[in-house]
Amino acid sequence: MNFKDFDAVIDARTPAEYALDHIPGAVSAPVLDDAERAQVGTLYKQVSPFEAKKVGGALVAKNVARHVEALFGGKEKSWRPLIYCWRGGKRSGAMAHILREIGWDAHTLEGGYRAYRRWVVERLATAPEELEFIVVHGPTGSGKSRLLAALERAGSQVLDLEGLAAHRGSVLGALPHAPQPTQKWFESQLLAALQDFDASRPVYVEAESKKIGEIQVPEALMARMRASRCLALDTDLATRVTLLLEEYRHFLEDRAALDAQLDCLVALHGRNRIDEWKSLAAAGRWREFVERLLLQHYDPAYQRSSTRNYARLAQAPALEIRAADDAAFARAAADAASAQAGEHADVLHGATAERR
Repeated sequence: MNFKDFDAVIDARTPAEYALDHIPGAVSAPVLDDAERAQVGTLYKQVSPFEAKKVGGALVAKNVARHVEALFGGKEKSWRPLIYCWRGGKRSGAMAHILREIGWDAHTLEGGYRAYRRWVVERLATAPEELEFIVVHGPTGSGKSRLLAALERAGSQVLDLEGLAAHRGSVLGALPHAPQPTQKWFESQLLAALQDFDASRPVYVEAESKKIGEIQVPEALMARMRASRCLALDTDLATRVTLLLEEYRHFLEDRAALDAQLDCLVALHGRNRIDEWKSLAAAGRWREFVERLLLQHYDPAYQRSSTRNYARLAQAPALEIRAADDAAFARAAADAASAQAGEHADVLHGATAERR
């Protein structure tokens, strides 16, 4: 599906349907809101289709008129929108008909959102194979997200899975005041990102497990990442503690939330150890608290999972991080680009030698 052929994509479904998932970039312009759709549906079942259509037709006309005035009134005659609803039927068809009567070249998406959703699932099974990934590794607090941001600022292609999932991928990874998206909306954003990449250039991505918070990473992407080249961050413990204190500052200000998350680890570490960690936090001994959490929880988990799941990690070049500032990560990003360029040159040299 190539939505870039249109000047706008318009979602004619209800606000609740739009909130669960939609085509990235689509404008919400419901022809019926949530209460109105429920009203018309009730009339259809309990009274008659004819009565439902009378009420529904008046509501649709009123709502489309409002959207024409508020959203579309300034559009030129050459404006070419694509409109979709759930099945590509009456709701999108009614809006498209009115817009065409005005003079715009309005189109509807055949099959509607359901066809779009099938396409997303199908493409997520194949799109990762079309790209080359470089997977950034390092234990918790090593600055993987900071490196990705530095790489992106330097012009590299970056897939920020944790940004899309609104979660940092650990027991303390939930973002304050930022709930995770639905699985479907995560996948819509993920596919849009994958399709925007230049397949001739590598894409940097952080090593992840199959789940980021409550979000499931598609199997095809996980398989592709696990077979990809790797970079490893070598960050000293003091810098890791500083980085984590910056990232998790909201937990320092909300002890109740921190204690609730630590309680999730009782089955793994036992009540005595969890109470020790809580005591350090209660005493404001934050650096010691984070250091203990890293050494006793995060690092053993990382060692168990990383080498088992990423076959090429042992051959990964290491990037040294010895400060928690932007300059350190800018240098690391430059080193990463140099390492990638050097490996690319080695591959080309090898291919040339083979031809000879």
